[in-house]
Amino acid sequence: MGYLDDSRFGSFWYRIPQVTRNVVAINILFFIATLINEDFMYRVFSLYYFKSPFFHSWQILTHMFMHGGFWHLFFNMYTLLMFGTALENAIGSRKFLVFYFIAGLGAVALHMGVQGIQLSAALSADNLSGVQSVLYTPTVGASGAIYGILIGYAMMYPDSVLTLLFPPISLKAKWFVLIFAAIELLTGVTGTMEGIAHFAHLGGMLFGWLLMLWWKKTGRIYERDNWI
Repeated sequence: MGYLDDSRFGSFWYRIPQVTRNVVAINILFFIATLINEDFMYRVFSLYYFKSPFFHSWQILTHMFMHGGFWHLFFNMYTLLMFGTALENAIGSRKFLVFYFIAGLGAVALHMGVQGIQLSAALSADNLSGVQSVLYTPTVGASGAIYGILIGYAMMYPDSVLTLLFPPISLKAKWFVLIFAAIELLTGVTGTMEGIAHFAHLGGMLFGWLLMLWWKKTGRIYERDNWI
């Protein structure tokens, strides 16, 4: 029985397209390393604002593989498996790899842009706690890239029906994505739900939308031999 279970897991694992599979595996490895040495992992691989004394250039990429806990990791990887698999199968592994990191880097760009505005405001108001919050608060998670994948999926399959577990609501993918974007914008502007990088999510969606739109307009979306 154990042998059959292992075989079934192996079959399921290798049916996942290669980029999605490898991204999930790297995220899991980073999470295990964080459990072993949390202080080192957060200090070295999380993303800090570029004027922070803790900032290093590699954090622009490595923070995408860091997570703030098991459930943060679980929901991001679950979403990646659900929608990333479909998107990678549709556009090919090369384009999906480019798409994933463009969305993730777009998330960084918008997030840091907002942090710059927050830092300027805090300095103007002599708000020391505000300055420290920007400079010493790390950002972790694949959510920016994941939100990009959500909008990429919605652009490829706009009329596919998705159902939430809670509340049990069914809507077409295009409406789900618009609702998520509106929620992120509202919570980001109003400052509600602190501790979540709302503008990073929006950045991932924006850059994912722009890249997918460009591929569609140039007719390159199904050119699997090309990276971009």
